[in-house]
Amino acid sequence: MTGWLLLLSLLVLGGVLSTLGDRLGSRVGKARLSLFGLRPRQTAVVITVLTGSLISVLSLGLMLLVSRQLRVGLFELNDLQARLRTSRADLESSRSAQRQSRQQLETARKDEIEARRRLEEARKQANELRETLKPLQEQTRRLEAERLRLSQDVRQRDDEIRRTDRELAAVRNRIRSGEAELKQLEGNLLALRRGNVAISSGQPLATATLKLERPDQARQVIDQVLREANLQAYQQVLPGQAPDKQILLVPRQDIKRLEDAIRKPGTWVVLLRSAANVLQGETVVYAFPEVRPNLTITRDGEVLAATALASGETSAEQVRNRLNLLLASTLAEIQRRGSISKGLQFDSQALNALGQTLIDRSTGRVELEAVALGGTETADPVAIEIRLQRSFKPTPAEDSP
Repeated sequence: MTGWLLLLSLLVLGGVLSTLGDRLGSRVGKARLSLFGLRPRQTAVVITVLTGSLISVLSLGLMLLVSRQLRVGLFELNDLQARLRTSRADLESSRSAQRQSRQQLETARKDEIEARRRLEEARKQANELRETLKPLQEQTRRLEAERLRLSQDVRQRDDEIRRTDRELAAVRNRIRSGEAELKQLEGNLLALRRGNVAISSGQPLATATLKLERPDQARQVIDQVLREANLQAYQQVLPGQAPDKQILLVPRQDIKRLEDAIRKPGTWVVLLRSAANVLQGETVVYAFPEVRPNLTITRDGEVLAATALASGETSAEQVRNRLNLLLASTLAEIQRRGSISKGLQFDSQALNALGQTLIDRSTGRVELEAVALGGTETADPVAIEIRLQRSFKPTPAEDSP
């Protein structure tokens, strides 16, 4: 509609200016005026030419004033052509990016095939673990039968019965650990299809030992623990990225229960654990808090566990199994007392030297003890030392089959 109005305006304006120019030329001709020393006829022609030029200027000005497209086409044509060339270059870049995306899609498909292959390998490992558990279960039944037989001669075999009971408990712990590992492996089969597990379910994210001077400090301390846990989660799930947002989510009711617990008098250990497996690259980590009183777990020089080697146990495998049994019993003992440590600290070189000493001994029954090096509390790592308590020659009852 604007274009028609513009044309109509141009027609009207042209007609008016033409009429005015004609009349002005006629009057100039009749009046026989002379401009710039020209003859009257030539002066009338100049007036007519100026009137026509004025019509053109006004027409062009009106069109430029009314039509934005004409202004853009007249003054910005070169810029528009440059933009067009840039747009075409961007289109070509977009097409190139599309081709790269297709290549990435092919790569992703290959990764999926590799993930499926890893899944099959994980299933094979799970089957192998099941097969490994069968001999352990059979060994448990044999040890139970041995315990019943040895109970008939309590006076002569009392030490041997205690040793067998400890072995039985250790084997049961190994069975439970194997079953738990099997369940964890089966639970991670689905995660292997989608990516790498950066944080496992139940994995600790932050640990803190707290003793509040005032109850109103509880919320401030909890916020600090949550920030530390969020930083740990960021470093494991989004490595290399700046921790500029909160990816750790803890239910409000859990935080309220935690706040109520640490307000009570005493020293408390707060532990934040992951609620589920988290894949690398995810942006949300669900967690839940645990709070328990801070307890004294070990004292310096305290004997945490003990075991004995019979006179016939001199092979490298028998000594290694006995030392592993002692370490497992020690770890179970500190965890029973309330420690949250997942392992023990000890001098591996000294342990290897002790193992070689036990292998090279000639005869005699020896007893080993796991002794705590220093006092520890609930959240502290536990350092131990394996000591050779005493050695004596076997009695006839110990040498009898």
